[in-house]
Amino acid sequence: MLDYALLDALAAVVRTGSFERAARELNVTPSAVSQRVKLLEERVGSLLVKRGQPCEATASGALLCRHTERVQLLEAELGGRMPSLPGAPSERRAKLRIAVNDDSMSTWFIDAAADFCIERELLLDLVVDDQDHTAQRIREGDVQGAITTLAEPVPGWRAMKLGRMRYRAVCSPAYFARHFADGLTRDALRRAPCVNFNEKDELQKRFIRRVSRADIEPPAHVVPHGEGFMRACTSGLAWGMCPQRLVARQFESGELVELQPGSRFDVDLYWQSWRLALGWLDDFSAMLKQRARSLLD
Repeated sequence: MLDYALLDALAAVVRTGSFERAARELNVTPSAVSQRVKLLEERVGSLLVKRGQPCEATASGALLCRHTERVQLLEAELGGRMPSLPGAPSERRAKLRIAVNDDSMSTWFIDAAADFCIERELLLDLVVDDQDHTAQRIREGDVQGAITTLAEPVPGWRAMKLGRMRYRAVCSPAYFARHFADGLTRDALRRAPCVNFNEKDELQKRFIRRVSRADIEPPAHVVPHGEGFMRACTSGLAWGMCPQRLVARQFESGELVELQPGSRFDVDLYWQSWRLALGWLDDFSAMLKQRARSLLD
């Protein structure tokens, strides 16, 4: 039988990255946390935490952490439905760990989720990743939900379409005059620096492939921050694919122009979540689908 006091200590260490922060979260001493983790390791016969800065879970530790998170979610659900039940931790708020792409974070996701989380006293633990790669977080069991471009549900999960994120290929007027005065030629696209959100960001390459019908590797800045990404475009540093909703004001003011006026690049977004029956998680999924209709293109 698993001892959940020991599992809670393990999960806290992995979540916070240190024994000291875990101790503050659990309101015990760091020595007590260390002893609990060590005892759990002895009982399962495996190293569960790689000590370091930060501390990280081993493969076995990650499995136990995912199990603990599911139990905590079930306990929070039970506490909300039966607050008078002896031992039901009604004071523990349910926490939903979600993988979200930065563009959704910058444009619509918080607006969609805020009222629901306030009403249900739900805590969000958001993990930012590229929308084409949040599915990997699902497969690793690192999250309970994800905004992703993956339409096919991962085994044990369910998927539903939310809508589409519309992008525009943009740059400053000065940048356009400097690099594309003669049009979007293959040579110009090969020389003009673009900006990628991270090394996994393929949107700029996909746009180039669409307009040039060629696989071109442009010089690329890497700016892993939504506001910084847009600033790279408005400043004349680079061109990039920006969400239409995020740059509407910059179009109106003339700070940004399109590389190819009138073109659009749509990315379908899906919500994937556990099949595990949790009332508030099902309600969250339904709310997200409804809100996405008005907030996405």
